[in-house]
Amino acid sequence: MIDCRKLALRLEDDVPGYGTVLQRCVSYYRNVHSTAALEGMGARVVNSLETGILAGNKLYTHMLLQRHGVPTPHATIAFSKEAALEAMDRRGYPAIIKPTVGSWGRMISKLNDRDAADGILEYREAMYPIYQVHYLEEFIKRPPRDIRAIVVGDRVVAAIYRASGNWKTNMALGGTASPCPVTVEMEDMCINARKAVRGQIVGVDLMESDERGLVVHEVNNTTEFKNTVRVCGVDVPSLMLDYLLGEAA
Repeated sequence: MIDCRKLALRLEDDVPGYGTVLQRCVSYYRNVHSTAALEGMGARVVNSLETGILAGNKLYTHMLLQRHGVPTPHATIAFSKEAALEAMDRRGYPAIIKPTVGSWGRMISKLNDRDAADGILEYREAMYPIYQVHYLEEFIKRPPRDIRAIVVGDRVVAAIYRASGNWKTNMALGGTASPCPVTVEMEDMCINARKAVRGQIVGVDLMESDERGLVVHEVNNTTEFKNTVRVCGVDVPSLMLDYLLGEAA
């Protein structure tokens, strides 16, 4: 076990004693930068730098899922406040605005009308440039829950429902977990999503749309599994390690 916060690498050296590295750093920027360094020094990192970059950005992920035929919420990308407002006026409210890079439900807002949208966008326009790229997603009519499925290679090893009294279901924001049965449709969709971002071990987040069935709204490069293990009784870490050892062999 190596704490990324204590890691210092001489970039001119070969990686001492590293063969395969399972990347578990939950900080996006530490994750992709340490992966870049380790891969450059000769280590094999799962997931790779390519996957970290693609899955770590909601726009990149959306475009890849769309290209691979994976159903997703309808989304719009806008590059100014005015363009975002015009897009929502055309598509209608409510809408969801997300940062293209982010996790744990932070800085995701539901925009119920133009006044709410105008206020949130004005605030974001004064922030760091990444937050001035406005990723807008339709508000999916669904049960008060979503699904987190953990994919290891070509198998969904476990899945949970994440429910909340709020429209956000993130466990970090107080959501509750319960086991979710894995259907053939869900497994096929999740494996296609994994392949879309060139990943090996990923978490796939899905919603049960009232109109279109399952849609994928996110793929997690470094998926958390504590609550999945707790409610499903599946030893997810061991399955991850077994997969890596099999790949190394």
